[in-house]
Amino acid sequence: MKVKDCMCDEVCCVKPETKVYEVAKLMSENHIGSIPVCKPDNTLCGIITDRDILLRSIVCDKNIKETPVSDIMTCQVCSCNQDDDMTKAQKTMSENQVRRLPVCDCNNKVVGILTIGDLAQNDTKLGKQEVCTTIENICNCDGENKNAE
Repeated sequence: MKVKDCMCDEVCCVKPETKVYEVAKLMSENHIGSIPVCKPDNTLCGIITDRDILLRSIVCDKNIKETPVSDIMTCQVCSCNQDDDMTKAQKTMSENQVRRLPVCDCNNKVVGILTIGDLAQNDTKLGKQEVCTTIENICNCDGENKNAE
């Protein structure tokens, strides 16, 4: 199964200059926990998560109505290609302990997002045990935090 067969292709993206407050509102309105950050040509340059907003702006007492997401986003983004096999994407999610993986085309333009929810919804096609193992690897850090998503 290919990533494009499993991913959500309706993805909100924001620009680096978008204010943190606007991103938080988008997340709330769309019931999502992360948003890819893209350059004007829609190429991926970062990702902002609800956890980033909390730990890198609220706790640090930044003004969320003035702070651009570029100040708090994660720049080293794990992503996958829409034509990748799901096994490869699951491995990336497991190894990096990320719950959400931006999906790009061959030009690094965001075309979707793959989440652990997408894995769960496709568990019969992907194999229930493989999905369970992937989710366990993502969530189980044995007291370590490999990736502060």
